[in-house]
Amino acid sequence: MSAAPTRKYLGETVEVKAAHRIDEARLVQFLGDTVADFEGPLSLRQFEGGQSNPTYLLTTPKRKYVLRRKPPGVLLKSAHAVDREFRVMRALWETGFPVPEPLVLCEDDSVLGTAFYVMRHVEGRVFLDNAMPDLGHEDRAAVFDSVNATLARLHSVDHVALGLEDFGRGGNYFSRQIGRWSQQYEASRTEDLAAMDRLIAWLPGAVPQDDETRLIHGDYSFHNVLIHPTEPKVVAVLDWELSTTGHPLGDLMYHTMEWYRPPHCDARGTLLGADLKALGVPDLAAYVARYCERTGRAPVENLGFHKAYNLFRVAAIIQGIVARALGGNAAASVDAAEQSARVRVLADAAWGYAQEAGAVA
Repeated sequence: MSAAPTRKYLGETVEVKAAHRIDEARLVQFLGDTVADFEGPLSLRQFEGGQSNPTYLLTTPKRKYVLRRKPPGVLLKSAHAVDREFRVMRALWETGFPVPEPLVLCEDDSVLGTAFYVMRHVEGRVFLDNAMPDLGHEDRAAVFDSVNATLARLHSVDHVALGLEDFGRGGNYFSRQIGRWSQQYEASRTEDLAAMDRLIAWLPGAVPQDDETRLIHGDYSFHNVLIHPTEPKVVAVLDWELSTTGHPLGDLMYHTMEWYRPPHCDARGTLLGADLKALGVPDLAAYVARYCERTGRAPVENLGFHKAYNLFRVAAIIQGIVARALGGNAAASVDAAEQSARVRVLADAAWGYAQEAGAVA
């Protein structure tokens, strides 16, 4: 599997890709009509990375903005829902939660070809390496604590009071997710992996009995958390595409995968095996306990289930990439053999955590 990139931060911009070009004159006219403080001229760059919704940096002489839009082409009805992103960000912005201020949503395809929204640009850093090697001990500890506090704050929001009661389904979150990803994996299976078969059989019966529904981000990872340019604190949470209502521990334990993800499975690396004390990073148990203190919930039991579930989910997602690559429906840069190796590593690690939680082959 390939080594991690040498760059330290995510969020770099490139020239707008040919497939994602937009009518700049039409955009300037639209922003002039809808955004009170907008003044051109305007220059566009595109954020580099794997966002499924193309994202652009808009720069004017006085201000910067960010535009996110649905990609062009035929799309699944529920996919790339920029209207949902805008809705949840607007609701959270009004509570003072750290998100970029959403300014305008346009669902008229005649403007730029697909629906889009514009928000204010927030300056900050997105660390590529989760160990944040260029930070000092105290700053690194403060960043991790701020990220923890921000997630706890999100899960303390009363989404019903914010008018988001219908933002997602309630109840049986883990059971529904396990069923979904099991089906997705079976539909994209390209080889037999004993560990995945065992996980599919074991996970449904291991779901924790407690049930809870809160507003969740869906992809709360360090690459979606913007850190102040010079201070060790969160200034914005980005990319709300997968946000919904569900069990808050789904968000928490997906986020903490940084602590238990096996090596060589992600360009962002892993904290597994790192000298956390030297880094100033709390261990997994302490980090989870601090979150529980902040949210007033009981200690999380059966961490093995949550580790196994999250690695299984990621393995199922990557297996879909493998199937598309072998079928000729993925980007040319996707190496099916390399991605298959990632699935095997993740599945084996997930089954190992399942066994720690009591699973028997």
